[in-house]
Amino acid sequence: MMPLKTPAELAADHGWTKVLAFGAHPDDLDFGAAATVAGLTRAGVEVTYVVMTDGDAGGFETENQHTMTERRHREQREAAAHLGVRDVEYLGERDGYLEPNHAVQSKVVEAMRRHRPDAVFTMSPERDWSRLQRSHPDHLAAGEAVVRASYPAVENPFAYPELAARGLEAFHLKWLVVYCHPADRSNLAVDVTGFEQDKLAALRFHASQHPDVQRMEGFVLDGMEQLHRDWVSAHGPEAGAADATRRFVETFQLVSVNDASTISGF
Repeated sequence: MMPLKTPAELAADHGWTKVLAFGAHPDDLDFGAAATVAGLTRAGVEVTYVVMTDGDAGGFETENQHTMTERRHREQREAAAHLGVRDVEYLGERDGYLEPNHAVQSKVVEAMRRHRPDAVFTMSPERDWSRLQRSHPDHLAAGEAVVRASYPAVENPFAYPELAARGLEAFHLKWLVVYCHPADRSNLAVDVTGFEQDKLAALRFHASQHPDVQRMEGFVLDGMEQLHRDWVSAHGPEAGAADATRRFVETFQLVSVNDASTISGF
């Protein structure tokens, strides 16, 4: 297990200068990784969001799907801008109907080849039985599509030849950073102390999704603080400060897709 790292240390250790971050719905990335994203952009990392569905089936107010789509696009752009995210792209899939099929997967590969990031943030394709709400079917489908795209499609020159015909050549992705994952998959804890308020600010922009903003904020802060206590308890004081100062963590499953030990096809 790795000791706690700040977002800047994480980027420096792995040589990240460009990150592409996928979420199933507007607000997924902000719930799962906003504090880390804020720290990365402050460290000079270029981050782009890709939102796979329009979020048209979400919200607690009476709006038609067209106006809800417009609203959620706007909310996500404003939240991303607060975090320093370079751009937000939308794949335009229907909320609640996302599938990891080739039509969706080719869009993911297209985005990856166009941006050629050092790391890709993705939702987990694994169901988390401890909190089923984290495993919305669209979340699982988004994770599966991104993982399939990450290997082998994005690096296979024969996959989706229409992309290569447009000049989008295959490349080898180095890292996947998985969020919304089962807790026992966590192998990376990021010390986001000092960025927790950026996360809350980003989430406030998603006003259509929060009938009780105060309760949401308390839940998020308490959860990040508990993740810090759990990490230090499991890995010892050397993993992070175990003092009375309130500290906050976001956890991930870090996956090396291609490294010095990788042999093509293995």
